[in-house]
Amino acid sequence: MKWFLRLLEKARPLYEKGGKLSFLYPLHEATEGFFFTQSTVTKNAPHLRDPLDIKRTMMTVIIALIPCTLFGIYNAGYQYDVVNQIPNANFWTHWINGAILVMPIVMTSYIVGGLWEVLFALIRKHEINEGFLVTGLLFPLTLPPDIPLWQVALGISFGVVIGKEIFGGTGFNVLNPALTARCFLYFAYPAQISGDRVWTAVTDPSKTIEGFTGATPLAVLQSAPDQSNVVELLHQAGYTLKNMTDGFIPGSIGETSFIAIAIGALILIATGVGSWRIMAGCFLGMAGTGILVNFLPGQDVNPAMRLPFYYHMVIGGAAFGNVFMATDPVSATATNVGKWIFGVMVGFITVVIRLFNPAYMEGSMLAILFGNVMAPMIDYFVLQTHINKRSRYLRKMAYAER
Repeated sequence: MKWFLRLLEKARPLYEKGGKLSFLYPLHEATEGFFFTQSTVTKNAPHLRDPLDIKRTMMTVIIALIPCTLFGIYNAGYQYDVVNQIPNANFWTHWINGAILVMPIVMTSYIVGGLWEVLFALIRKHEINEGFLVTGLLFPLTLPPDIPLWQVALGISFGVVIGKEIFGGTGFNVLNPALTARCFLYFAYPAQISGDRVWTAVTDPSKTIEGFTGATPLAVLQSAPDQSNVVELLHQAGYTLKNMTDGFIPGSIGETSFIAIAIGALILIATGVGSWRIMAGCFLGMAGTGILVNFLPGQDVNPAMRLPFYYHMVIGGAAFGNVFMATDPVSATATNVGKWIFGVMVGFITVVIRLFNPAYMEGSMLAILFGNVMAPMIDYFVLQTHINKRSRYLRKMAYAER
């Protein structure tokens, strides 16, 4: 690759200020940054030597998403082959059919979103941020495999432009761009990703197996008759704790397998890229709220309140959101105490929305977006508490010296 580096260095004057192609400098810089480590350093003190830059941070998140992506592709093909009763379907058939379903969604997200990133970089004359590498993959993993591609393009456009670029780009966004994109699609086109029906990719309706067009686990909870056993209803609908943990159920591409998500979480925690405090706070908030509602009155009218707390961890997109969305370092809290508060709040709101809001069954998305809005205030009060505590200590020391 040395020849490629020399080629880029030789062409650099054409793209720098005053060069004939200076308006394309963001593209030249992005190409060099993608393949090689940047040679630029800060000119003034202080200087900090640290191998973890934005590019490596984003690539670490991409690596952590690989288990969810690969499993999502395989599971999409598996569900497709089962629903359509493909003869002699095997391991490789699942992979091929899954890739045919999933890869166009991922490519559409990257291409359309990438075009917006380049456009804003050229207009504002700044570098192309690597943050989109994560957004471009996170967003399609939250979608069902049969979503129309034009909706994918529209959603990622809204997420990049309205959710990030109007605030100034990567590092300035208030809301998580991928969740902003999905939120837009949910309210604009609820029929496709409303969350109340499992997706089905059917080639011949006459071959469809009965039951694969049934409700999602969250919809089963919402429609449970009075005084019913929700765990038994889930089992009757084909959702056991085991298959909701391993992920071989219909659903969004990257959100069905708790095991794949857990592998990604371990990668983020081991590398220090994802906040373990936020992840732990989210799951503690869900567990605490789930246990609390088990003892509240009204369970005969709302049987979902009887659901064991650990079911909340594997149902819907909560685990995926807690690990990959809530830990976004830009839109989440920055202080250590604030991260605990943020995480517990997101977990609490997720369960509350699931159990007490019949209009929207998956509370994880709205809970994280609400947490994003509240994050600056949480950090403000945490910092003010530390400042006040230190001020009292200094006044006490000054008084003692007298």
